[in-house]
Amino acid sequence: MINILIINGPNLNLLGKREPAVYGSTTLDQLNQMLVQKAKDLEVELIFFQSNSEGKIIDFIHEHQTWTDGIVINPGALTHYSYSLRDAIAAVAKPTIEVHLSDIHNREPFRQISVIKEVCIDQVCGLGIQSYFNGLKKLVMHLLETATNEKL
Repeated sequence: MINILIINGPNLNLLGKREPAVYGSTTLDQLNQMLVQKAKDLEVELIFFQSNSEGKIIDFIHEHQTWTDGIVINPGALTHYSYSLRDAIAAVAKPTIEVHLSDIHNREPFRQISVIKEVCIDQVCGLGIQSYFNGLKKLVMHLLETATNEKL
């Protein structure tokens, strides 16, 4: 069984309420339920975590590093400046996919910068909630390919 952390950063608890024209009308609970269904199809287990606190997110990553095989993370605003979150992802050395609902590359200049991207195996953005599904699928495919290559 593949184990994956789904981590959501600051303000993502407000999905469905906060700027629905930018972030959509799906709530975080609804998104998580859809991800549970996708996980069943992919035969993976998920643990979800959301916090508005950078330190709590880092602690969560540290605490689950032996359980998880990989991470899907939407760091929210931490994307643009959190070197401590970047370092936590690098330190646990688990394949990580960065996801964003909006296309950060076509938003305000400060939102176009990701300090997280370089420690991730991929970044998926601008697809709404589909960003999460694509990110999860890419991570699972990466993990399966890696496991297959290790057996060869």
